[in-house]
Amino acid sequence: MWTKHHKKRKFGRLVLPAITVAFVSYFSYHSVHGDFGLIATEAFERQRLARASELEKLTATRETLERQVSLMSDGSLEKDILDEKARYALNVSRKDEIVIFNTYR
Repeated sequence: MWTKHHKKRKFGRLVLPAITVAFVSYFSYHSVHGDFGLIATEAFERQRLARASELEKLTATRETLERQVSLMSDGSLEKDILDEKARYALNVSRKDEIVIFNTYR
């Protein structure tokens, strides 16, 4: 009876660990540098904070405009608001008035 005797090679023992290291390295690299990795997450967070502050400014502007519109359109038109808007739009004033420009709008 003949038996085959296989020579034990060191290469066979390294195949599974090499494949494991390759997979772990691949996923580790992409968890840091990928489209949804740690670096991209930091960039998304900075962008979110910038847009949140911009949203707060726009919300404040909108509330101001809504308040002004409500004063002008609730049926009883406020004469002061109408006069202020007309003078501002037409850029006119009387000779005896002092004009103070409000640049914080």
